[in-house]
Amino acid sequence: LKLDPSSETDQEKIVADAEAGADAVVEEITPESRHEQRRANLSTLTADERAKFRELNNSYKSKFLFPFILAVRNASKYTVLSALEGRVNSSLEDEIACALSQVDKIAWMRLLDKVDHPEGSDGHGGFLTCHVLDTANGTPAVGMRIDLYRYEDVESEKEPGVRTQQRVLIKSFVTDSDGRLGGPALKGREFREGMYEWAFYIGDYFARYSLSRLSGTPFLDVVPLRFGLDDPTEHYHVPLLASPWSYSTYRGS
Repeated sequence: LKLDPSSETDQEKIVADAEAGADAVVEEITPESRHEQRRANLSTLTADERAKFRELNNSYKSKFLFPFILAVRNASKYTVLSALEGRVNSSLEDEIACALSQVDKIAWMRLLDKVDHPEGSDGHGGFLTCHVLDTANGTPAVGMRIDLYRYEDVESEKEPGVRTQQRVLIKSFVTDSDGRLGGPALKGREFREGMYEWAFYIGDYFARYSLSRLSGTPFLDVVPLRFGLDDPTEHYHVPLLASPWSYSTYRGS
């Protein structure tokens, strides 16, 4: 997209999209936006937080002449505030590009919600895989237990109107002779956008192979790795490289 900061066309498009229901923070919004902002707990802003949001939001609109837009699904109020603090300092050209990308993201997520798939289909086509490598011994991590959790958005029992994320176990695995799971961990209709977490039982694994180098209390026991699946049409490969004292990960392919 080639942008002209002096052109009003892109600004008019952003304002029109915001008024049509994009997530313009602390603005009059559609039911869809209200639901997504409720998931981010924007309704629970303290007086100080709301004052800061309004101050930054007013500064943003005074500078750019269009409302602040952010795809807030699966974000927290702290994420939204951080994004607003950072983007208010952007150049006009950069911010037009960012705002248009956010409008596109909001529309994309809402369109995905409207698409249903028959039982047994491949869903949107995306899938999740994993691979664990033992960097201490230079081998695949064979026989490691792994749990996969999904964070479900639910209403708090203690605070009505406040959304919380409940950690729900959905699958358990044991790595094969190549340190893999023998196939996708999620695919088809079960592969949905949202927040997930691997729990790698590396303490149990290294107790088997490295007893001479471990104390009674392992330095690393269960390694939790929280990650997000944002696009259900893509392949997400989320591996782990681990030793008894360190670990790392990345988004693979």
